[in-house]
Amino acid sequence: MGCYTSNHFFRVDKGFVAQTADVVGGRSIPMNAEQNAEASKTVPLEVVQGVKHHAGVLSMARGADKNGARSSFSVLLGNAPHLDMQYAIFGKVTDGMETLRKLEELPTRREGIFVMPLKRITILATYWYRINRPQPALTLPGATVCEDELHELSMRFESQAEELQRVRKKCLPA
Repeated sequence: MGCYTSNHFFRVDKGFVAQTADVVGGRSIPMNAEQNAEASKTVPLEVVQGVKHHAGVLSMARGADKNGARSSFSVLLGNAPHLDMQYAIFGKVTDGMETLRKLEELPTRREGIFVMPLKRITILATYWYRINRPQPALTLPGATVCEDELHELSMRFESQAEELQRVRKKCLPA
């Protein structure tokens, strides 16, 4: 879908988190109707006992409403046990943690509770890979795998991945 393309990391708190802005308002290019529809959805709090917030974990960000997460998420740069069972963990960094560590070296400023980079850290492109199905123990009771939707998203991803590679070759240094 590309919702995070042109979004940014608005928060980089050394040893704690690097957090993206919500795609609504955080992107520097407008979203299409499909992206807007997806961005308007909320994500309920889903937690699993024993799953911990530690360096490399991807965790949904949210305001006071525990079931009101949208598109903002954090990449944990250190252990954060105070977030356990309070914020939904949905993934982990499998490669590139050293790149995230470089974000911690950037100059920042404090604004209220947030530590923010002085310069915008833009996400140039986004993509994902489906490796396998979720383990039943890690899904909510009664949850199902939506094969038709997964197939459609896979097809979209393939075409987006081709376009992404074309743009990367054109715009990014080798």
